[in-house]
Amino acid sequence: MPPAPLSSPRLRWRLMLLAIALLAVLGLAIAWTATPLRHWLDVDWLVSELQRFGQSFGPVAATLGFALAMTLAVPLTLLTPVALIAFGPWAGLGCAMVGALLGAAASYGIGAFLGHEVLVRLAGPRINMLSQRMATRGLVAVILVRLVPVAPFAVINMVAGASHIRLRDLVLGTAIGMTPGTLAMVVFIDQITEALRAPTPLTFALLGGTVLLIAAGAWGLQRWLRSVDR
Repeated sequence: MPPAPLSSPRLRWRLMLLAIALLAVLGLAIAWTATPLRHWLDVDWLVSELQRFGQSFGPVAATLGFALAMTLAVPLTLLTPVALIAFGPWAGLGCAMVGALLGAAASYGIGAFLGHEVLVRLAGPRINMLSQRMATRGLVAVILVRLVPVAPFAVINMVAGASHIRLRDLVLGTAIGMTPGTLAMVVFIDQITEALRAPTPLTFALLGGTVLLIAAGAWGLQRWLRSVDR
């Protein structure tokens, strides 16, 4: 079957749906922290609901619920400690890691279905060449953005799906990149829990440091992407 022409209604619809999906995910990521929806992210409520869900339907269902929340752009940095508190450090670690990987694969699938053909057909040779070059270092790129999250989790996954990055690299890079931060949460879960429930000036200072770290990571990632494009 010959490829669809550039003016194909199917491509236009996919491009429109991809834009809508990305905007929806970005909107949700902002809404969870900057609108009344943030009240749904109360730590104690989330812990009790996740525990109840796990007791009613089992740990597999709780992990699937975690994955769905990831797909809906609920912040990973909040859900991970919630899972650790709800199920204990090691069972919670398993729930968070597996749920995040499933959520990453789901968002990647949405991006691949809606955006990959659009990228190949409409983005032009330069963007496609950059995407292909990134794919050769896809594992490293994914590890970097997981170590220093420069965009919402689901957005990164969808963009990766639309690009030439392989699903294998996304999943493996996510597992490697998430591990240090998640293990740190296991070690300091008591302090993290206290900071989430009763923020102090130190909490906001640490938050500011985290923002600076993310900004530095974004700058480093931008320099690396420019080197890939050369």
